[in-house]
Amino acid sequence: MKYRYLVGSAALALFAHHAIAKSVVVNQAISEREVLAAQEGWCKALVDISATYEQSGHAAAKALAEKVIDAAYGYQLGAVLFKPTLTVNPQTFRTTREGALSYFVGGNPAFPQDTGFALKGWKKCDIANAAIFIAGDSATTMGKVHFTGKDGKVTTVDKTWKFVKDDAGALRVVVHHSSLEYQGK
Repeated sequence: MKYRYLVGSAALALFAHHAIAKSVVVNQAISEREVLAAQEGWCKALVDISATYEQSGHAAAKALAEKVIDAAYGYQLGAVLFKPTLTVNPQTFRTTREGALSYFVGGNPAFPQDTGFALKGWKKCDIANAAIFIAGDSATTMGKVHFTGKDGKVTTVDKTWKFVKDDAGALRVVVHHSSLEYQGK
């Protein structure tokens, strides 16, 4: 079958042929279930890094944190917009993998204020989403995360995450903002 189109003063011919090829369908749509699973996985990983640190030391915790960051965050896609809870100027934001790793496990002289958020002995992590906004290939959450320490004390932070899917269909954190709750006077 031949189709002819007139483009400007030139004629363009298109020949259609009917070869049957297996199509690859890519669906980057994100479901609420996937978002909740990613959040739960993040919490579990944080508790696992704390436990690994207590049981096997800093090197083992760092190795696990590297795996977690590589699996959960989108640094392989570009900069991640990461504002951790306990950072200070001039190193408030952690747009690189190196900065995120230092925040979670410390020990990097380039980030001297980092003491390792994931090394604080967390025993439990619970998420209470205020809302989840899903728009096709991205999802944004906002709510509270409650961290329970080894002494039973609960620390609550305000947290916003944005997730996208990578080419393999894995959910990746590309925005992570966390801050302590405002303690009004």
